[in-house]
Amino acid sequence: MRNIDLGKVKTDQVKRAGKELMHRFPSTFTTQFEENKHLVDNLTKGTTTRVRNQIAGYITRTKALAQANEEFGSDDGDDEEESE
Repeated sequence: MRNIDLGKVKTDQVKRAGKELMHRFPSTFTTQFEENKHLVDNLTKGTTTRVRNQIAGYITRTKALAQANEEFGSDDGDDEEESE
């Protein structure tokens, strides 16, 4: 049996929640996971610690990629979203 290296997969629930939070509070989130984790915890009551961390990680990664694309002047920012 071959080892297959799979990409990072986020559930639809995590992506949907992360996108909704970024849409509602666009200037609130940063590229710092710990800050985003506390923000997500305050904004989403009733989520488990694991889901909260996944949402915060998704937001952090999305913000970091957007910031990197701005710095390098690249227009192809949502490769992760388009490949689904």
